[in-house]
Amino acid sequence: MSRLHRGRVILALLVALARWIPAVAAEDPKAAATALTREALALYQDHRYAEAEPLFKRALAMMEETLGVNDLLVATMSIFLAERYREQNRYAEVAPLYLRAVAIQEKVLGSEHLDVAKTLNTLAAFYLEQGNYTEAERLQKRVLTIREKALGPDHPEVAVSLNNLAGVYRREGRNSDARPLYERALGISEKAASSDDTEVAMILNNLAALDQDEGRYAEAESLYVRSLAILEKALGSGHPNVATCLNNLGTLYLGAGRYAEAEPYTVVRSRFAKRRSAPSIPMLPRASTIWPRYTARKAATPKPSHSISAPSPSERGPSVPSIPM
Repeated sequence: MSRLHRGRVILALLVALARWIPAVAAEDPKAAATALTREALALYQDHRYAEAEPLFKRALAMMEETLGVNDLLVATMSIFLAERYREQNRYAEVAPLYLRAVAIQEKVLGSEHLDVAKTLNTLAAFYLEQGNYTEAERLQKRVLTIREKALGPDHPEVAVSLNNLAGVYRREGRNSDARPLYERALGISEKAASSDDTEVAMILNNLAALDQDEGRYAEAESLYVRSLAILEKALGSGHPNVATCLNNLGTLYLGAGRYAEAEPYTVVRSRFAKRRSAPSIPMLPRASTIWPRYTARKAATPKPSHSISAPSPSERGPSVPSIPM
C-alpha cells in the first residue's frame, strides 16, 4: 500500500470524524471514541500496528454502539481497518471488512451510489492481488456499470474502470478482451485531459505491456517511451510508477536481445530496493529473476540489430506488470 494511498484513507476518515465533532460534548461517548480514533491513526502512521489496533477496535465498537452498526462512519472505519490488515498481509481478515462496508453503504446510499463503486473497486483490486480473478472481474464489471450510469460513458472515472477491468482480463490471459477496453480508456483520458496527464501515461504503459505480451515489440517500445516521458515529467524520476515503466522497458529490451540498452534499467531495482516502500513496488522481483537468465545467454548470442522482432513465446519471458488506477 503506497504512502499516498494510506494518507488519502486517513484523510477520509478524519474528514468523516470532523463532520460531527463540533456537536460532541466532552462527556459524550463520541468524544472518547474520536480521541481513541485519532490516537490510533497517529500510531498507524508510524506503522505501530500492535499498539494501534486495540485502540482502533475499541473506537469502532464505541462508534457502533453510539451511532449504530449501519452508520457510514462505521463503514469508513471498516475500510480503514481492512487497509491496515492488507498492509500486514493478514489477508483472511481483509475481504470481510470491505464487504461489511459495502453492505452498509448499499443500505444507506443505495446499490448504485458512487461510494459503493469506489469500495467495490478497492475490493476488486484486492481480489486481483490474491489471484481471485472471477470475483475481481465480477466486481469490476459492476463498478463500470455504476459509473457509466451515474457519470456517462465518457467520464474519466469510467476510463479508470475500463483500465482496471482490462487489467483483470490481461491477468486471465484474455488479451483480445483487454485491448478494446484499454483503447477506449485511452481515448476517454486523452479527450478529458492534456496529453501529459498521468492517467494517460498509465494506460499507455498498460497497452504497451499488452503489446509486449503478444510480441508486438516495436509498438510496445513506442508506447513505453511516451508513457515514461509523461510520468517522469509529472511525478519525478523516483516515483514507483516511473520505476514500473522503466522496468517494463528494460524487460522489453532484454526480450529483444538488446542487452546494452537493457542493462541500465536494472539500476532501478537496486535504487528502489533501499527504500522503505520497496515491497509495494510490484516490479522489483522481475528484474532480479530474468536478468541472470538473459546475461547467461548473452555471450553465446550474436549481437542483434536494433530492430525489434517478436521472439517465440518461450523467449519472451514473464509478463510485465500493468499499472492499476
